[in-house]
Amino acid sequence: MKTTNQRNENFGLLLGFLAISAFSVTLPATRMAVLHLDPVFVGLGRSLLIAFPALALLYWLKTPLPKGRQWLSLLLISAGVVLGFPLLTSIAMQTTGGAQGGIVVSVLPLITAIAGALMTGQRPSTGFWIMAILGSALVFIYLLLMGQGELSQGSLILLGASVLCAIGYAEGAKLSRELGSIEVISWALVVSMPFSIAPVIYTWPENTQAIPWQAWSAFLYISIISQWFAFMAWYHGLALGGVVRVSQVQLLQPFLTLFVAAMLLGESITLLMFLFSAAVVFTVAVGKKMPVYN
Repeated sequence: MKTTNQRNENFGLLLGFLAISAFSVTLPATRMAVLHLDPVFVGLGRSLLIAFPALALLYWLKTPLPKGRQWLSLLLISAGVVLGFPLLTSIAMQTTGGAQGGIVVSVLPLITAIAGALMTGQRPSTGFWIMAILGSALVFIYLLLMGQGELSQGSLILLGASVLCAIGYAEGAKLSRELGSIEVISWALVVSMPFSIAPVIYTWPENTQAIPWQAWSAFLYISIISQWFAFMAWYHGLALGGVVRVSQVQLLQPFLTLFVAAMLLGESITLLMFLFSAAVVFTVAVGKKMPVYN
């Protein structure tokens, strides 16, 4: 018989996988969008667009206003996953391919695990840390091989974006236990509105009809799916299964992104990518079995 904690963890992992599957399209879609739209418009416009229906949903659900420190948590979440990560990734994807970008942000599981351990009081075992570090090290080795021993500027920007995102992930998971996953991401979107309106208006495309439908479709995807629906599943999964444990599902994201980049952008997938994919998936499988203490 499975205990309630085991069922919660398994359901949390399932939600995490569904969210990561949706997130895996984000960077290739962002790449498609910034080829024709200003990166500031893409990075901040995606959150501003969905903030209005998020506000309407909060009103329809008759959600009470957050209290006290919850506002500070929402500001931190907004800075990480609503403003910082989308803006930085949009800038980086001007010069970085979708597949390579996906591999760069695969360090998110390790950074999220560290943030989660510090912010939620969870204590990963030594074996868990070994697998998390090994998986992330594989990503760095791959990038160094591709960059002939150097990390590109786009990769460095994506690494900075990953730090902000990890903090937003961990704080969002913690707050989801108090407010609920739908409420957390929706309030974070609403909180971001004052910071987004002016830059979005300033970078609004002069001739919207000249923008190809593929760019607008990509923009709508990262707004509706990446910035809202996927986060609902992600935060709920983190809250149920634990930040440290569920965050390791992210190690699958870069290799899902490889396939999406190949389909949407026509980027090639090499044997080296497959080999690193198999190695990283192995660390996920082993890491999942390692104990994490509350």
